[in-house]
Amino acid sequence: MASTTIKIDTELKDRLNTLKIHPRESYNDVIERLVAIAVDEEPLSQETIRDIERSLEDLKAGRVYTLDEVMAELKEE
Repeated sequence: MASTTIKIDTELKDRLNTLKIHPRESYNDVIERLVAIAVDEEPLSQETIRDIERSLEDLKAGRVYTLDEVMAELKEE
């Protein structure tokens, strides 16, 4: 495996240290884990994007229910 040297602030290094699973875990492993979390290998489908857009329209139009309202409705049934 090829390697390279990078410069990071001491504060960032300290933050990376807090993210280690165990004290001897390498920074490479920590960063690899963070990148795996940040990068979504499966982008949203067009259908899902449309559903989200419709949901946002409902929110803007006030077509929403609180949890208490939903629970009350369910108890009535």
